[in-house]
Amino acid sequence: MERQKSSKRPPKAPARGGKRAKQTNIATTALGAEPEKRGRKKSAPMKGEAAQRDLNVHVKTAKRRDYGSTLWLKRQLNDPYVRKAKAEGWRSRAAFKLLELDEKFRFLKPGARVVDLGCAPGGWCQVAVKAVGGKGRVIGVDYLNMPPVAGAEILEMDFLDDDAPERLRELLQGNADVVLSDMAAPTTGHKSTDHLRIIALAEAALDFAMDTLAPGGVFVAKVFAGGAEGELLATLKQNFETVKHAKPKASRSDSAEKYVVAMGFKGTRP
Repeated sequence: MERQKSSKRPPKAPARGGKRAKQTNIATTALGAEPEKRGRKKSAPMKGEAAQRDLNVHVKTAKRRDYGSTLWLKRQLNDPYVRKAKAEGWRSRAAFKLLELDEKFRFLKPGARVVDLGCAPGGWCQVAVKAVGGKGRVIGVDYLNMPPVAGAEILEMDFLDDDAPERLRELLQGNADVVLSDMAAPTTGHKSTDHLRIIALAEAALDFAMDTLAPGGVFVAKVFAGGAEGELLATLKQNFETVKHAKPKASRSDSAEKYVVAMGFKGTRP
């Protein structure tokens, strides 16, 4: 009778030398790390890696929010200065712009009298209060209603009102040592128009400053890069000892804004 064939597979031939081949220790490969395996779960991100991923927050367009508002909201949520301002208790990211300007030019001194034009939401007032200390005075002016700022007095009025300079001098018990302006007109999207509007605001702020500054005082204002600030710069150089331009790191790189810092007011008008 024919012998039935076995269904069992023949045993594998032993490895060379009569020993079973060693399994590769994947934990000690030439790269010094475990190679990626199919179906293997990814390991938890490193400390710095997780923080980096958190910087990119995605924002969906809501029914009542247009695309431009969505982009603005996304930029705010992903802005490190916005998060830092919230963490440190500043009213706005703009506080870091003034901190950088003062670190460079040293114009906010203990005991100084400071006027902040267009002060809402109050970030610059906060920085000024901290810099001048208890013996200084900080007056914020804005026609918008805003919550109080500890250590500062807020006037809800238009600084262009005829009686504004005199009222400020009464509150300051004298002339101001520093006049600040971080004002910006609502943008239209037309660069030339926006530039003219911001220069017009800066000129109005300068006119106010020359009515209220004490000799040796400082004027700081936001302007936009462009070609219409020639008259403004000429007036500044005529009435101040030193005029400098600066763009703080906290100012967004894609923004045309910069700041003019005029120091050493001569106490005369043209």
